[in-house]
Amino acid sequence: MTLALRSPTLRQPLASPNSISRTPTLRAVTPEIVREALPRVQDAKSSASLDQYAGDPNFMTSLARGLLVIQSFSPQTPQMTISQLAAKTGLSRAAVRRCLYTLTKLGFAGIEDGSRYTLRPRMLALANSYSASNSLSTAAQPILERMSAVLRESFSVATLDGDDIVYIARSSVSRVMSDDLHIGSRLPAYCTSMGRVLLAYLPGDQLEQYLARVTLTPFTARTVTSTDKLRLALRNVRRHGYALVDQEYEVGLRSLAVPVYAPTGRVVATINLSGSAPRMPVYDMQTRFLPHLRNAATELGAFLR
Repeated sequence: MTLALRSPTLRQPLASPNSISRTPTLRAVTPEIVREALPRVQDAKSSASLDQYAGDPNFMTSLARGLLVIQSFSPQTPQMTISQLAAKTGLSRAAVRRCLYTLTKLGFAGIEDGSRYTLRPRMLALANSYSASNSLSTAAQPILERMSAVLRESFSVATLDGDDIVYIARSSVSRVMSDDLHIGSRLPAYCTSMGRVLLAYLPGDQLEQYLARVTLTPFTARTVTSTDKLRLALRNVRRHGYALVDQEYEVGLRSLAVPVYAPTGRVVATINLSGSAPRMPVYDMQTRFLPHLRNAATELGAFLR
């Protein structure tokens, strides 16, 4: 499959409604998406988060520092100097210089204008390695594409990574939006339908740890910001077998998600439908689209057997 280039973004609180067209398109993987989807060290964004591993003889500090440098590049800062990267990561200039030297020699980074570094397309090799080795992602994409072609709606599959969901497959209709979702996008779990599904089926101790540390930031006026209300919402997900989130992450966006089960009975992923709230009533989502999602989840789960 040919990959088109697009940069990852994260929506901001209190976004405006969006319109949706009817042309199916695919979201693709870029070097920046690879950066977003790379495994995080406890969602580390600075060198201070590495202190907890001090004294662990098996922990590769140099590799962790390299990942911090890679994750520092973003759509807002696609090119940075050594000083800027040092300030952003908390690493010394010498450590950043060594990381960039290694990444540049291996073709994963390069220098622009004599002093600014940027990620190179070779980062795509990391994404391709993941996609080729992940049976869930490989199996999900054709299922989603088929549903988008028939139902003319956007569908996604995601898994839980720390406190975020990460999109591993997506097929969507073209949309006029300030930002978009794609393979590799990371969103907060607590206010998204896929996140609610994945949280609802966590073991009890893991869910309690999550609830104890999460900050429930209000993205819209509808966002659940109370731990007690979130607990209730998660209980309802388990009771009904699906999550429906109405404009909690973005004004005008409504989404519906169901769990994907492994043969062991464990929920390993979630599949969802998202669309414009004015165009997609809650009743239609529950009656027209929920059966399609459940059938797709069953089909996807069969590939894991």
